[in-house]
Amino acid sequence: MALLPRPLHKVEVAGNHFAQLVVPFFLFAPQPLASVAAGIIIATQLWLVGTGNFAWLNWVAIVLAFAAVSDPVAHAVFPFIPLDWHAGADTPVWWFAVVVLVTVLLVVLSYRPLLNLFSSQQLMNASFNRWRLVNAYGAFGTVTKQRIEMVVEGTMDEDPHAPDERWLAYGFKGKPGDVRRLPRQWAPYHLRLDWLMWFLPLRTVHEDWFYTFLDRLLQADPPTLGLLGQDPFDGEPPRWVRTRSYLYRFASREEFRGTGDRWVRVLLSEAVPPVQLNPGRRLPG
Repeated sequence: MALLPRPLHKVEVAGNHFAQLVVPFFLFAPQPLASVAAGIIIATQLWLVGTGNFAWLNWVAIVLAFAAVSDPVAHAVFPFIPLDWHAGADTPVWWFAVVVLVTVLLVVLSYRPLLNLFSSQQLMNASFNRWRLVNAYGAFGTVTKQRIEMVVEGTMDEDPHAPDERWLAYGFKGKPGDVRRLPRQWAPYHLRLDWLMWFLPLRTVHEDWFYTFLDRLLQADPPTLGLLGQDPFDGEPPRWVRTRSYLYRFASREEFRGTGDRWVRVLLSEAVPPVQLNPGRRLPG
């Protein structure tokens, strides 16, 4: 998708803004306008799923949008759906009462999140009541323009600083590593380790869990190695491991044709210098 023409990316951005900021208001319009709005939302969300976005949010939006599709429209698009699916069905009084009560509750609980939305010191990912209902959610308050990746390497050499040192990189299932590797589609499955690795450049590499992860690599811990896409040591424990940070970007068409590399990367720093297994470290579990 990154190699698509730049004008198409601009159209994509404009279309997403229209579908997410304007179209939702038409879900409450009369039919068939509401169904058309739902179709636009479903189509744009499926596009995001197809491009590899973290898709559980997209699938939730798709399910909610389907609620605005009328039976005649659903039957016209999918003739196998009966036109009289709900003919003659009456809503039970108890169900109507439950819906009204829940609606009133959510409207009342929305008061503080609504004030927060217009506050100059807006809170993100915050709760405003003990039940944690109607929270302030923000998946990405800021979006970085550079892709920095942490590459974990190991070596069997005695001296990690020897001139002829030979370091081998561990491969993750979903994250970039080998510059020739084609990015894979994993969504909606959640790769837990890859997800945690993504946050390291955004905060700090000096996380307790990450040093535990390095210790487990030095132990060649089977469950830990099972979370990886590739173990360059085939189950053997390395003597040293280190972590280096790289700036990644997609290769252009010309670069890909000339080198076969799908990524172009530049070494930034040695985030964690060579370390050995620390017998005194208490590992969880």
